[in-house]
Amino acid sequence: MSEQHSGPIETGAPMNYAEHEKTYDLFINGAKYGSMMVIALLAAMAVGFFAGGGFFGGLVLFIVLNIFGFVLLR
Repeated sequence: MSEQHSGPIETGAPMNYAEHEKTYDLFINGAKYGSMMVIALLAAMAVGFFAGGGFFGGLVLFIVLNIFGFVLLR
């Protein structure tokens, strides 16, 4: 308990920075596109249920917003 350590106790395995960057990019892209799809779904549901667009109006808006979002976020 009272031992004095001058360096790290456990160094562990060396980091694979390339794999870390790929994982981080995958997470960021998943969050970005997932958020875009949820927003498009909410907008399509609002048009379909509250604005009188019906099921097909909401579906068309959902598809259009997803296409526009994927093009915009690239």
